[in-house]
Amino acid sequence: MTSVSVVILNYNGRQYLEKFLPTVIQHSQKHEIIIADNNSVDGSVEFLKTNFPNIRLITINENYGFCGGYNRAIAQLNSDICVILNSDIQVTENWIEPIIELFEKDEKIAAIQPKLLDFNFRDKFEYAGGAGGFIDAYGYPFCRGRIFETIENDLGQYDDTREIFWASGACMFIRTKLFKLYGGFDEDFFAHMEEIDLCWRMKKCGYKVFYCGESVVYHVGGGTLAYKNPRKTYLNFRNSILVLIKNLSVLSLLWKLPFRWLVDYIAAIKFVLSGDMRDAMMILKAHMYVWRNFTKNFKKRKFMAKTRENRVGIFPKFLLFSYHIAGVRKFSDLKF
Repeated sequence: MTSVSVVILNYNGRQYLEKFLPTVIQHSQKHEIIIADNNSVDGSVEFLKTNFPNIRLITINENYGFCGGYNRAIAQLNSDICVILNSDIQVTENWIEPIIELFEKDEKIAAIQPKLLDFNFRDKFEYAGGAGGFIDAYGYPFCRGRIFETIENDLGQYDDTREIFWASGACMFIRTKLFKLYGGFDEDFFAHMEEIDLCWRMKKCGYKVFYCGESVVYHVGGGTLAYKNPRKTYLNFRNSILVLIKNLSVLSLLWKLPFRWLVDYIAAIKFVLSGDMRDAMMILKAHMYVWRNFTKNFKKRKFMAKTRENRVGIFPKFLLFSYHIAGVRKFSDLKF
């Protein structure tokens, strides 16, 4: 029998534990549940010890961020599959079993995500993962059900099971041994797009990433870092370039990286013209970080394909053009 550990990373998220942990316990009774606490100061640990004494608790001595926290927690696991689950997610009945069946059918599947819907608008897909992640030829990530800021209603159009490019870190099932083998999350990312980087690493070695529409969870989103927080802008722009530096071929990097710099500067100018100087400065700060640490991140390119790279899930065009010029708003209208 496939062993499963559900791992919830917590940092000052007691309110989410109070609200969502009972449902996780209710619908995961055959499986181990672990709370990894990133040195919270809001009484989370005391709350867990008092109210959920049978839950395995891993305490981490400082806040290492999403990436570092999960790396330290998963290093202590021996289960076949670990579930990376945000604390602000409401799971549903039978959310685990269909995904485990997929893993058991195909040993080349490395990671799987369920359907992610919005907790507050339950007929809409959730920004962080929708119905599975994709990426365009220039490194812009998007999802079935969400292209940039346009989010689709869930009408059953993505109730299928299919291969994707990346699985959302909000709720990602991954083979524990592969998480460890391919280095886990890059801690220099801290948070945001670390799951895309990890999935790309595994796909370069021939593994698959899947979406399972039979499993459904609801995500609050922005529970750790609010959507309008300037630090989120900084991390998104910075990490999207780091993903390219670490994973594109050298030939592609030579021309795609300058193109991305140009597009980012256009975005910064747009922020300035709209009066949003903070986000414009975050883009410049992100670029400064990339330049200062370019050599360090380029040297991380050790997980290169030993077999043919799995390129399923890459949109071969420039998504910004399709969205802003061609007016494409739905995944189903994209021409792969």
